[in-house]
Amino acid sequence: MNPLFSRPGEASEFPRFTLPEGESLPGTAYQVVHDDAMLDGNARLNLATFVGTWMEPEAARLYAETVDKNMIDKDEYPKTAEIEHRCWRMLADLWNAPEPEHAVGTSTIGSSEACMLAGLALKRRWQHDRRAAGKPADRPNLVMSSAVQVCWEKFCNYWDVEARYVPISQEHRVLDGHGLEEYVDENTIGVVAIMGVTYTGMYEPVAEISRALDAIQAATGLDVPIHVDGASGAMVAPFLAPELEWDFRLPRVASINTSGHKYGLVYPGLGWVVWRDAAALPDDLVFHVSYLGGDMPTFALNFSRPGAQVLLQYYLFLRLGFEGYRAVHAASRDVAGYLAGEIGAMEAFELWNDGSDIPVFAWSLAPGHTQNWNLHHLSDRLRMNGWLVPAYPMPDGLADLTVQRIVVRNGFTRDLAASFLEDLRTAVDFLDAADGPFPDPEHGSAFHH
Repeated sequence: MNPLFSRPGEASEFPRFTLPEGESLPGTAYQVVHDDAMLDGNARLNLATFVGTWMEPEAARLYAETVDKNMIDKDEYPKTAEIEHRCWRMLADLWNAPEPEHAVGTSTIGSSEACMLAGLALKRRWQHDRRAAGKPADRPNLVMSSAVQVCWEKFCNYWDVEARYVPISQEHRVLDGHGLEEYVDENTIGVVAIMGVTYTGMYEPVAEISRALDAIQAATGLDVPIHVDGASGAMVAPFLAPELEWDFRLPRVASINTSGHKYGLVYPGLGWVVWRDAAALPDDLVFHVSYLGGDMPTFALNFSRPGAQVLLQYYLFLRLGFEGYRAVHAASRDVAGYLAGEIGAMEAFELWNDGSDIPVFAWSLAPGHTQNWNLHHLSDRLRMNGWLVPAYPMPDGLADLTVQRIVVRNGFTRDLAASFLEDLRTAVDFLDAADGPFPDPEHGSAFHH
């Protein structure tokens, strides 16, 4: 018998919301926290999240060795700062910056911070241009799809920018440039294009959006830049769709962000943002700190933040290289295509997309299939088997449509996918066998960004 569970201290309950009066043994504190965490869902079976849930043992060892590094301390950790620089230079090259050595970039806590920084750069650049022309600069707006990630809503709220949402529809399932002239005016600081819409995984056609803005400029003289929110797709498209023009090959693209902790394959939290060149990032947003006797420019919302994830990203760049990333993402896309094909063939469902962009796809309940249950009931049934598959309404324009979404990540194998399909079919059969409607399950927002 393990005496850990019977020794003094283990038999008592720790206070939940106040500090305990005294100390406890390390093993006791560890066991209490460990046991609480056991009640979380299994990360490998979480098909809701984009965030990486597996890395190699070597990466785990590197993480443990470097978890104490603070990314903001450039003087104390100069090699980590240099590696951060190497990483975003690699990304500038991967995203076809015309002169990667003249690009500007930084790591962040995640894509949300990266988007905030990119939005601030767009706003400040617009303000400088307006003031130089003797025009008012107090009513900026940002144009984007109604399906943007919530961080863009936060940006507009926090920094007093009017959010102009272009609603999606059955005919225009993503922001594609259609009707853009109705939203863009002289106060538009930029247009956000999404490479991998969070709701469905679909790419927005950045080249088409750019051509629409070219036409607007030809008609009005307005030169509106694009920021590409590539939280997921910017680490997938270069490897699986290298011919697709969405990045700095398009002159109108001023900046790109991505999540290192999504399809960059690193544990959370890590993001990256890269600007085409120094002109795209106004210098008055950049702080300068001493670095090895020289100057290190920094641009961040956070101050102290982990440096270990930056080192993990560099590890993966060295470990996988271009071919390794291509192979990993191709395997995930193959699994997504297999799942989408099987689910699309089921009478109960109607596919929204097939996972051929990033390895993410969504489906809705087939019209007329049943009045007895909905996708929230199905989500609850799947959770009984450990599968976390969210059900949520689509954004404005299609808010009456509820979908479920699967995110296929590294580590979700074809064998696991077959097990999921077996449980999915069993759950649908159970729900279909009901002779009356199920009670409406209590659910809040099951949508996880």
